[in-house]
Amino acid sequence: MHKRAGQTGAEQIHWRLEDLYAGPDDPRLEADMTWAEAAATAFARDYRDALPRLDAAQLAEALTRLQEIRQRLARVGSYRYLSYVTHSDDARFGAALQAYEERATQIGNILVFFDIAWARLDEDRARALMAAAELAPWRHLLAHWRAYGDHLLSEAEERILAEKRVTGAGLWARLFDETLTEMRFPLRGKSLSEQEILSKLSDPDRALRHDAAEALSSGLESRLHTLTTCFNAILADKALDDRLRRYPHWLAERNLANEIDDAMVASLEAAVVARYPLVARYYRLKGRLLGIDRLMDYDRYAPLPGKSRTHDWQDCQRIVLAAVADFSPELAAIGRRFFDEGWIDAALAPGKRGGAFAHPVTPDVHPYLMVNYTGQTRDVMTVAHELGHGIHQYLAREQGFLNADTPLTTAETASVFGEMLTFEQLLREESDPRGRLALLCGKIEDTFATVFRQMAMHRFEAQMHEARRREGELSRERLAELWLATQTEQFADSVAFSQGYRWWWSYIPHFIGSPGYVYAYAFGELLTLALIQRYRAEGKAFVPRYIEMLRLGGSRSPVEVVGVTGIDLTDPGIWSSALDYLESLVVQAETLARECGDV
Repeated sequence: MHKRAGQTGAEQIHWRLEDLYAGPDDPRLEADMTWAEAAATAFARDYRDALPRLDAAQLAEALTRLQEIRQRLARVGSYRYLSYVTHSDDARFGAALQAYEERATQIGNILVFFDIAWARLDEDRARALMAAAELAPWRHLLAHWRAYGDHLLSEAEERILAEKRVTGAGLWARLFDETLTEMRFPLRGKSLSEQEILSKLSDPDRALRHDAAEALSSGLESRLHTLTTCFNAILADKALDDRLRRYPHWLAERNLANEIDDAMVASLEAAVVARYPLVARYYRLKGRLLGIDRLMDYDRYAPLPGKSRTHDWQDCQRIVLAAVADFSPELAAIGRRFFDEGWIDAALAPGKRGGAFAHPVTPDVHPYLMVNYTGQTRDVMTVAHELGHGIHQYLAREQGFLNADTPLTTAETASVFGEMLTFEQLLREESDPRGRLALLCGKIEDTFATVFRQMAMHRFEAQMHEARRREGELSRERLAELWLATQTEQFADSVAFSQGYRWWWSYIPHFIGSPGYVYAYAFGELLTLALIQRYRAEGKAFVPRYIEMLRLGGSRSPVEVVGVTGIDLTDPGIWSSALDYLESLVVQAETLARECGDV
């Protein structure tokens, strides 16, 4: 295709949602919802009173029926959501998504009796059923569902909570997303979206980075009333849910969903925080490389001096697929389908949500990826990250809808692994020492962002939830205080913060849409570094075990899934070992900088 100057070729890369439905008015959307409602009603009629008397074969049949209902609902929901995130400025798409969520909740409420009845089934009876051969594919899922028994309310109460969630936390999250999507940040005569203004923080021009940071800060400050209200609403809603469900602390529900215990999360946090001095050590090096005496927050992602490299969309595809193919031709063949068959939306477009994600959709279709591609090396790594998710989700489809979904703790593994493979591919293609140093520093910064920055955000989030429960509604100044305290501790005196940086907590979507999510990034990154070390030690013999780990999806516990690769998740030493490897990258950067004569 012909590209104008400044274009990457991604401007025309839009996903083809026709693999789901022909369009927003496709009659199959209504037909599938009608079918799901009728099927749920029939399911409740057949099993509401019968579940305690079911034998293993009958329970397996019930689970198959339940899976089909939930999959059909999820297919419609996936289409409505994917349509919305690329048209969030069009009220019709938001209304269609909201209508789906309200109706899907009503249908889900017809089925809620099953979760409650299974969780409260006599322990001996449940154990006998789960031991039966007929339920072998469902064994882990059934055991995990029972772990929620102490936190489920009565059926009537569960129905009320589900209904209120759609018009409560769900709408606050939507307001947050739409507020950020519609915001425009004036910069040097142009009006930029959130994604565009954030990309300027990686520009070689320091004055431009400064102006972009100021524009972002002032723009956020102008909408703090709305954003702070969204935060407080989510914090209050989470506190209420935790109290009603008898969760002992704000993170307990997330840890249960992630299938790891509090001690494992605490050991991860302690290991990462203990290595905060490594962050300061690196950024002092970067200050010297940039020739800046006082490194500011907007300098953290500045490229090193020299020719700035960009990659058009075609080059990005080549690099990422070559990296995967070098590891596994089988995985690369899956990855190529995302590019060739319209499973990616990469264009920057009005109304499109910022950021990037991979959506698993349902096993009878395929995953979709969303990125906002501008051609920077960091964007190539983002594509590699999301493609890793997509390949993982594609392979896990084999487990079926209910077993395919992975906990966050293992969901980030394939994405980070794909990033590391792509980084190594870029490094192989770069012969210039300064170019290699720039790549190495970029990888260190991305990894630091995933490990140290996300852990700092986790600590902010923890303090935010705990403060809300102690102090009541939090002012924007109180949130800023918590934000700065948890941000500055990782940098020591290596990075200074501009006045407006105090408001940057307000644009982080995970705090709103997925409380407790962010520590999983650090977990996944460090786990992946351990897997990379295992791959380098074992070579190609490691590959089939890695692929088997991906195929297992959520059909077993994270400890069992990761265990097939030879990694023991219960060993706290894996965090220290992975952090040692990260320190070795900093040592390499210091050595290469000296060899280049830059420090």
